[in-house]
Amino acid sequence: MLQKIIRGIVALALSLSIPALAQNTKPEMLLHCGITMVKPMTEIAQLFEKRENVRIAIAQGGSEDLYMSAKKSGIGDWYLPGEPSFRTDHLKEGLLGEFVTVGYNQMALMVQKGNPKQVKADPRELLRKDLAAILGNASSGSVGKESKDVLDQLGIYQKVVKAAAFLAPDSRSLVLALKKKEADLTMNWRAVGFFADNIGSVDMIDLDAKLAKPQALELSLLASTKNPELARRFMALAAGDEGQTIFRKHGFLDNKTALAR
Repeated sequence: MLQKIIRGIVALALSLSIPALAQNTKPEMLLHCGITMVKPMTEIAQLFEKRENVRIAIAQGGSEDLYMSAKKSGIGDWYLPGEPSFRTDHLKEGLLGEFVTVGYNQMALMVQKGNPKQVKADPRELLRKDLAAILGNASSGSVGKESKDVLDQLGIYQKVVKAAAFLAPDSRSLVLALKKKEADLTMNWRAVGFFADNIGSVDMIDLDAKLAKPQALELSLLASTKNPELARRFMALAAGDEGQTIFRKHGFLDNKTALAR
């Protein structure tokens, strides 16, 4: 996955390095975005493009893979991982600058539509022998890392990994496996289950917020940006009322909702 992302970034770098021959060429900007947030961020990017006469490309993937590709390529304007630790863990390296919170997501159990196996709101259900359970890979994306954090609180992470049918790299792979009937149960970001292309295939089972705490989605300015003022205006849009409305539409929590949980 990481090599594929890097190849894409390199290709984009080559295209951006060609001098603009025509006047009024639109600035090219790049968002490194975790898969779960691609839908709302695409909508916000399209709105910004119309207002500011820019072009925004979105590189999507697992949060850790995206950070490494941004670091190695030295290209990009923003980084949006699926949970805050990806920012705090890499902050000392100097690539990540100021940030805004654009919304919140929360871990939940994901099951087949209608919950035919009567799964309860308890992560220990992942250990049921009559279920085919899968889990996100903690080393590649935010969904796996957050799943590990939740399961570690219960002391069952290693047991769940051992019992899992397989580990998937990101949230998209997890929901696809359920759609294909390859699994009965997983842990996934709550908002994923409310996407238009998923809501007819899966159901989400909310977990206790004391166990699965809402996680802030922090959009960081990258030191590699060549258009810092434009980049800051985009961040203001994403974190403002319009951006929050778009995130809510796609199943995410806003500041008020997250704090109430």
